[in-house]
Amino acid sequence: MSAASLGLFAGYGVELEYMIVSRASLDVLPVADQVLAAVAGEIVADVECGPLDWSNELVLHVIELKTSGPVGALDGLAETFQRDVARVNELLLPLGGRLMPTGMHPWMDPLRETRLWPHEFSRIYETYNRIFGCRGYGWANLQATHLNLAFAGDAEFGRLHAAIRLLLPILPALAASSPIVGGQPTGIADTRLEVYRTNSDRIPSIAGRVIPEPVFTRRDYEDGLLTALYRDIAPHDPEGVLRHEWLNARGAIARFDRSAIEIRVLDIQECPAADLALAEAIVRVLRTLVAERFATQAEQRAWPVDRLADLLLACLRQGEQTPIDDPDYLRLFGCPGTAITAGELWRHLVAEHFHAECAADAPFLGPLRVMVENGTLSSRILRATGPAPDRARLAAVYGELCRCLAEGRLFRGAG
Repeated sequence: MSAASLGLFAGYGVELEYMIVSRASLDVLPVADQVLAAVAGEIVADVECGPLDWSNELVLHVIELKTSGPVGALDGLAETFQRDVARVNELLLPLGGRLMPTGMHPWMDPLRETRLWPHEFSRIYETYNRIFGCRGYGWANLQATHLNLAFAGDAEFGRLHAAIRLLLPILPALAASSPIVGGQPTGIADTRLEVYRTNSDRIPSIAGRVIPEPVFTRRDYEDGLLTALYRDIAPHDPEGVLRHEWLNARGAIARFDRSAIEIRVLDIQECPAADLALAEAIVRVLRTLVAERFATQAEQRAWPVDRLADLLLACLRQGEQTPIDDPDYLRLFGCPGTAITAGELWRHLVAEHFHAECAADAPFLGPLRVMVENGTLSSRILRATGPAPDRARLAAVYGELCRCLAEGRLFRGAG
């Protein structure tokens, strides 16, 4: 996404990562290079397919679909992604594959099944693997939705960064979709984010506490945060292969190379309609924060990392059931009361920002109602699997999730 000339809320980029699995067994299938080659005529890392690009990721069983440039609005984008999901599935048919949604594969063994991307840009992945060891859940088994939001100049960057920092902690309470790993429920709503936040522990500054530090100018961001990351990685990466903005693994990172902030804490959902509804909800809440409707910029910027990171940790573990008993935090969103759950906060936010009588809201409001009334996709998956599922039950549930993705419909689970 290149958004250098776009102002605040004038451009968005969306990236959706999907697993490629065997159509018969649902085991991971490492053929992303063959899919890209089928389109480009040769093995490439990125290929333009109309309004979307398709690209590789760290491992061969994941493919990413993304907007080829910034879009001015999210309306209609779900249909665009859905068409490309269908096209990828068609290309996977002769390979015996299909696309699977959700933030983590439910039974993949990454130590045994991981195959890193061996083609263009492989030097980057090999460097990551040498330093951190990428054959683990926090690297080889995690699929996300990334949302990029444009800004122009320091003033807009500071306002947007302040707002995003405040919203990040409660995003897993709406977006968690990874409750099962290694064939068993983990007891954590967002296991993808749990393993992601610790995957670079060898160099703790890479991810920090996932919540970005209160930095609101490009100079302070580059001279402070990025300089520290480059210093810490240098003994392990003397050639500077990873010396780029994307080395920062926090839950939202500044991409000054494209004048955007990229939100990275979102588990991918069961179909593009759900992902784009989630993205639209984020945008609308951020607009309210940036407009200082309930809290001034000074008040928003004063929030420390630890206070927000503690709430993020609770939400990624408990999802929509997370208790929020901090009235100062609730006031940021105009939410009355002193103690509610994160799910109740999201119900409030959806009700405030989307309206049934507005036809333009309908494509977003339908999926959001499923999320706030039936729980995160993690909760819906667990209702469908039960507390101690066997492989057959997992295959039935995740097979249905694959069909939801192929057909562009929401998964409601049992009960």
